[in-house]
Amino acid sequence: MQKKTERIALITGAAGGIGARIASRLAEDGHYTILLDRSDAVIKTAAGLAARGLAVEHQVCDITNEAAVMALFRDLDKRLGGLDILVNNAGISPKHDGRSLTAENTPLDEWQAVIAVNLTAPFLLCRSAAPIMRRRGWGRIINIASLAGRTRSIVSGAHYSASKAGLIGFSRMFAGEVAGAGITVNCIAPGAIDAGLAQRLNSSLTDNYKSRIPVGRIGRPEEVAALASFIASDETGFITGATFDINGGYFMS
Repeated sequence: MQKKTERIALITGAAGGIGARIASRLAEDGHYTILLDRSDAVIKTAAGLAARGLAVEHQVCDITNEAAVMALFRDLDKRLGGLDILVNNAGISPKHDGRSLTAENTPLDEWQAVIAVNLTAPFLLCRSAAPIMRRRGWGRIINIASLAGRTRSIVSGAHYSASKAGLIGFSRMFAGEVAGAGITVNCIAPGAIDAGLAQRLNSSLTDNYKSRIPVGRIGRPEEVAALASFIASDETGFITGATFDINGGYFMS
């Protein structure tokens, strides 16, 4: 039976892949769930969840645009009375023929685009969400980082790794700033997951990666969603500033 709750959740990058699965899981948990993406494809994803009787809506927004993010949160505050759960999942990792460019060959505009989506956008969203969550005295912020932000990656570019390492560092700092208001800030750092970015890798890279994973397989998006569900719950109020690795044992800290 679906658990009923008054929590309101927002997930970025929710049109497909990990984001769509997290949105589905949080909606199944009983949260009123807002699926946000810069792509119109999020409309179809949200419609599929609504057809299952889940309480969802969609938003199309460029989260790298400060004015657009601020307007989004003003609207949510006015219409819904606030926000309780924020999942910063949107991310990009440009590939060229299935591979990332080396740092020496990376154009500045590609570097800046990755930092804008993967690091600056979560900052903008966290900054807008915090005052609302402070007012409600409760909040869960979950930033989707990456194995590439935890250790050297054989598949990701330097810009992606830098953005995800930066997101982990930002999350620790922000966690300390808002902890007294009942808001937790944690990261999930997935390894290779059978969805989204990982599906665009060169097949030889994927095979090489898989051979190094102790559990012997690629992860599933529903496994990441289950972890997000736990972090977003009432039971995790004493966990903040943490990074949860989910990579099949590829990296063990």
